[in-house]
Amino acid sequence: MASIKVISAGAVKAIIVSLAPEFERESGHKLDLDFGTAGAQRDRIKGGESADLVVLSESIIAGLRDVVTGVRNLGATVTGVVVKNGAPMPDISTPEAFKQALLKARNVAYTDPKAGGSGGIMFVGLMDKLGIADAINKNAVLCKGGYDVAAALADGRADLGTTFISEALPVKGVKVVGTLPGDLHYTNTYTAAIHAKAASPDGARAFLDFLTNPAKRDRWTAAGLEPAF
Repeated sequence: MASIKVISAGAVKAIIVSLAPEFERESGHKLDLDFGTAGAQRDRIKGGESADLVVLSESIIAGLRDVVTGVRNLGATVTGVVVKNGAPMPDISTPEAFKQALLKARNVAYTDPKAGGSGGIMFVGLMDKLGIADAINKNAVLCKGGYDVAAALADGRADLGTTFISEALPVKGVKVVGTLPGDLHYTNTYTAAIHAKAASPDGARAFLDFLTNPAKRDRWTAAGLEPAF
């Protein structure tokens, strides 16, 4: 029996946590799961920390090719607009409508880009593109990650938020309005790789095979991710 250390981005947390107990029962291995923003996890790996399996965004994994092997795409998720259950549904049908919805919101929640979250970094660029960064940031609710964005909406700290749909779905009390409209649409693919210094490369490979078993595709879809296998 091996202990398998997994360092992962938060966007795939729900599906990995859901499948982990099944893998442990079937394989006899134990999983040590560690979730955080993609940027923070990247920095840990670049700083010399090792793991068995690394699950981060495709672009970040590409930048770690010197320390990982066996790269395999898992699935893609899209950025969604989220509100509290029962709140009025904003019009996000066009980029201009979405811009006005942001400006009308009392507070907008998104991942603090300084935390290294892919969604937060993207949203900062989007606000600059729309020319509303200063207006939104006056009352922004900056969060540690996508789950925290959804939680801020659920408990009323913000009126509107953006995060990956896969991070919003597990949070009770929130509703996904839809995806970002038009040319604002944003998709991010998440990729797994085995660390070159893995203590249990065979265990990591076994878990990766389990995650990408075609029989699990419906589970990935239900978790807000389009499977890449």
